[in-house]
Amino acid sequence: MAETQLEMARRHVREGEEHVARQRVLIARLRQNGHAAAAGVAQVVLGTFEQTLTEYRRHLRLELGRS
Repeated sequence: MAETQLEMARRHVREGEEHVARQRVLIARLRQNGHAAAAGVAQVVLGTFEQTLTEYRRHLRLELGRS
């Protein structure tokens, strides 16, 4: 059975939250191990993940309004 738009929006939010959480752990590990430059790059990537998650959440709110 195909995924509904609402199911897809929920999945995107869940996966986006997982990406953000993993990236935060990665940044902490990089900093702990003295890799400041790599942590800085990872921080930029985290910003992108967070922006994407914001859009996923916005889409979920739209879908919830339709159901």
